[in-house]
Order: sequence, then structure tokens, then C-alpha cells
Amino acid sequence: MTQWYFADAAHVQRGPVDPEVLLAHYAAGEITPDTLVWREGLGQWQPLSTVAVELGLQSGAEVETTVASDLPTAWVPADGHSTAVGVSAPWVQYAGFWRRAAASIIDSFAIGLLALPITLPLGMAAGMALGHGQEDAGGMLAGWLIMQLLVQLFALLVTVTYMTCFHASRLMATPGKLAVGIKVVRSDGQRLTFGRSLGRGFAYYLSILSLYIGLLMAAFTRRKQGLHDLVCDTIVVDRWAFTDTPERQKRGLDVVSIVVLSLYGLLLLLAVLLVIGVLAIGLAGHGH
Repeated sequence: MTQWYFADAAHVQRGPVDPEVLLAHYAAGEITPDTLVWREGLGQWQPLSTVAVELGLQSGAEVETTVASDLPTAWVPADGHSTAVGVSAPWVQYAGFWRRAAASIIDSFAIGLLALPITLPLGMAAGMALGHGQEDAGGMLAGWLIMQLLVQLFALLVTVTYMTCFHASRLMATPGKLAVGIKVVRSDGQRLTFGRSLGRGFAYYLSILSLYIGLLMAAFTRRKQGLHDLVCDTIVVDRWAFTDTPERQKRGLDVVSIVVLSLYGLLLLLAVLLVIGVLAIGLAGHGH
């Protein structure tokens, strides 16, 4: 039996459902002739009115035909590019928390490599200040704190610049997000301007300074938005969302995300075991 998909009022894909279930939604007024539907074999998503005969709806009141100009404004391409929200992109697959976490791990590694030529000398200088300041404990501490502050400020600058430039680019994604197949867009599917992308970069630190609660929000909000997304009116979606091939969107975790999260989890486990081992050796030494 043919299985159908339809876009609900929030532009989220529903289905697959049998034709009888689709008709029941129509009879209940939950979907209308303007609702976009799709089944295997259709070239793109179509208004329900265009497949009314196939579904047997013409036996009742005549279903009005919907044209593109009658569709919600958010579904009409704004600039003719494939990244605009088009008639064939009625639903959106939001990027889940773990997929975003995998992208963040990749980006953190890349940012660390970019910042290393500066942060490493600053870190070494802080260590030297700490090691050679026995004669002036106050000066030693002040020098160490200044060096640490410089390291953190430089890391912030690199991180914000990195995210701003990539998110505002035609890619609409950092290398980490590209690797797991997601991107950052406005809530209407448009590319971020440089100013909004810059604001999102700084707002990202709000999510961190909130004891990471702002980041965890992406696991519980309806559109998988973190605090920085809510502040800047952005969403993180599958790379094929808001294109002319929305059916290529993926649910759940992709292969890259699974591999990255597995390796990261393994490294965390090894780190915990190492700490436990060191503590056990230390306690054993004190026992003797």
C-alpha cells in the first residue's frame, strides 16, 4: 500500500501514513487542500489538492487547486537559490543534540589546532612565571593570572571568528557541521548575515557561562535550539533542509557522528580509568 507523508502546521514532516489515515486527517480538518504531501514516485512535494483525485477526494465538494502564490510566504523562494525555502521544502529535520555535539567535538579540535601557535607559548610563559616567582609570590600570581586571561581571550577570539565566518559563508556550516551533515540558518531557512552570525558566536558563550545549560537546551526544545539559537533566531538543521530535495534529510545520527561520539566516549573512559589508577597508586603508597 502506498505510504504518504505530509507537513503539519509547524512545517514538520509527518508519516508515513496509509491513505485512509491521511483522509481521516483531512476529514478532521487537521490538513487542508493547501497541505503539502509526498509519496514515493512524486518528483517533489505537492499540495493535497493536486492529488485529490488519486485519494478520492473529488467525490465530495470540489477541492480548490493551490498555486505557488497561495502558499505561505516562508515556502516561496526569496532569491532563487537552492538554499531558499521552496515549495519542495515544506518540512524541516532539526539537528538533534548528539549530532550537534559530534560537530562541536570536531570543531573544538580544529579550533585548538588553529590557536595552538599562540596559546602554547602563552601557556609556557604562564608556567615559567609560576615557577620563577618564589621571591615575589604576589607578582608571580598576578603574572600567571594575566597570562591565563590572555590565553582565554585569544581562544574566545579564535572561536568567535571561526564560527562567524563559516556560519555566514555559503556553506552555512563549520567544518564540524559539514562533516556530520548539518548547517545553521535563520528560522525561515535563510543564510545568516555576518552581523547575526557574529552575534551568535558571542551568544554561544552565554550558553557556556550558564553552566552549559544553554547548550543542553538543544536536547529539549521543540526545534532543538540552544540558548544562543533562541537569542539570535537561528536553527540548526539537516544540510538538505530548505532545499529542493528535502527528502534527502536524515533522521537520527549519521555515521560520522557515531564514530566521533564513540571515540570521544572511549577517550573519556580512558581518562577516568587513568585518574582512578593514579589515585589507587597514590593511596597504596601512603598505605606503606
